[in-house]
Amino acid sequence: MLQIQYPTQRLALRYFMLMLVLFAAQVGFGMLLALQQADPTLLAGTLNFNVVRAEHLNLGLLWILCGFIGAIFFVGPLLSKRDLAAPWLVKLLFYAVIVVVAWNVATQGLAMRGIAGWWQGQPWLQQGLEYLEAGRAAQVAILVAFCILAFVVLRTFPPRSQWNEVHWGLALGVVALTVVWLFGMFYVARLDLQEYFRWFVVHYWVEGVWEVIHISLVGFLLVLLFKVDVKSVGYAVFWGVALVWLSGLIGNAHHYFWIGTPEFWQFWGSLFSALEPLPLVFCFWHIYLDAHQNRRPLENAPAFYFILGSVVLEQVGAGILGFTMTFALTNVWSHGTWVTPSHAHLALFGTFGMLGIAAAYYAVPVIRKATDFDQRLGKLAFWLLFASILGISLSFALGGTVQVFVYRTLGLHWFGGDIFPAMGIFKLLVPVFGFLFAVGTGLLVYDLATLGKRVRVAAPAIPAPSAAVGWSRPLSGFEAGIWLTGMWVFGAIITLGLLSFGLPRVRVDGDPTLPYLLAGIGYPGLLAVTLLFVWRFLASMEARGRAAVESIAIPLPMHA
Repeated sequence: MLQIQYPTQRLALRYFMLMLVLFAAQVGFGMLLALQQADPTLLAGTLNFNVVRAEHLNLGLLWILCGFIGAIFFVGPLLSKRDLAAPWLVKLLFYAVIVVVAWNVATQGLAMRGIAGWWQGQPWLQQGLEYLEAGRAAQVAILVAFCILAFVVLRTFPPRSQWNEVHWGLALGVVALTVVWLFGMFYVARLDLQEYFRWFVVHYWVEGVWEVIHISLVGFLLVLLFKVDVKSVGYAVFWGVALVWLSGLIGNAHHYFWIGTPEFWQFWGSLFSALEPLPLVFCFWHIYLDAHQNRRPLENAPAFYFILGSVVLEQVGAGILGFTMTFALTNVWSHGTWVTPSHAHLALFGTFGMLGIAAAYYAVPVIRKATDFDQRLGKLAFWLLFASILGISLSFALGGTVQVFVYRTLGLHWFGGDIFPAMGIFKLLVPVFGFLFAVGTGLLVYDLATLGKRVRVAAPAIPAPSAAVGWSRPLSGFEAGIWLTGMWVFGAIITLGLLSFGLPRVRVDGDPTLPYLLAGIGYPGLLAVTLLFVWRFLASMEARGRAAVESIAIPLPMHA
């Protein structure tokens, strides 16, 4: 039975519990957003759409950061073979995060009344920049929190001569997390220049910092789950981090297309943005190899389910859907439409949110001495969240395709009600899938919050031994490559669909047949292949686990 090796690892538990609270709150605001999309008058003047959206975005960032912090504090002592340095700072950081959350939630409503809290040329209460809505006071507190995190991690780690690639990945991640934040902590009067620095924070956090932490944590969690060779994981972490920074640094330029920056960024931004999926493909293949190299059974299925979901949705949401819309020639149509949140929901929740949940499912049972916990609720929560986030993404993508045509091509009036009816079915589908997502969230929160406190159920009866065949047969590397290729084929169809909006037949003659047809094939095809692949992958893993149990439970015949 797994046990806590270092007492300070228990400090991670409070971050995971806070993560669950903020996750539930974010989903609540998301449901309200979906309802306001269907009925724009809902709570108008009381809790306006822009405020709800800001709360939804900010809470998403905050709960994901809590998951990252909890995971780092749990694995840090295991990497360092000693307790966390300065545990009092770890506790102080937790209360600082709570204060930042409360401040951030309370001040967003000031945007409805135009109150920013200007003093000494800086907005101290709230500043209204997307993803960076927090005012300067909260941002200073966040900077201090990041400094504490970096200090604790670096002090806990052994001397640099003893670092492996995971040490380097996490160390670079927490330091860069702090440094990059500085670019969002000053006001610039020129909007294009302000946007330039805002995207420094938003993009480099995601593709230059969070990705580094993500790759490092995925690698080490696989070491813990499957007892794989840390050297092989370190090799994957090194190349993953190198490719992230190679492509992501200049790839930031795809955010510069329409904010008044020089035209040459259209070429360089498009080129390096096209390279950004490379490290995601590498991470995808890395998890396949590590999960299959020694054919160990799944001892903690929910943790692996969410790790796999994180890596696959990173590939689909961040990689493929990011690839389809970041060329200048496709971004000119998709920018600022529902096509963007289709990518963003899969990329943010799928990549980073699911990783935090995976870390919680590994750490909480160990901290609470409940490693034999009933795993059925966790599996059900995963499938509800995974399937419904794909449904939400599909609704946004198809609704965004209609939006591009009626708004960007036909130029119909948004506030005159011309666009709303055209997108009506998709505006109704978002809260439908959102409700399923909320149910999955409720199950997840209940399961993790009460894990180790509920009465444990008896182990299920062991079935008769049987060879894994059909859908549950072992997953080969060739078959995994076929699934991956299928995803990219549908991604290419989506890209062609966005490019087709520039054709004279569509742009001049007003015929949407081609983009609608390509979107109707590309998006459902991509998301269906994603769902089926994850089902196939996990079916093969579960069959492997059953075979291992059967081989132990059924005695071998005795020989004289």
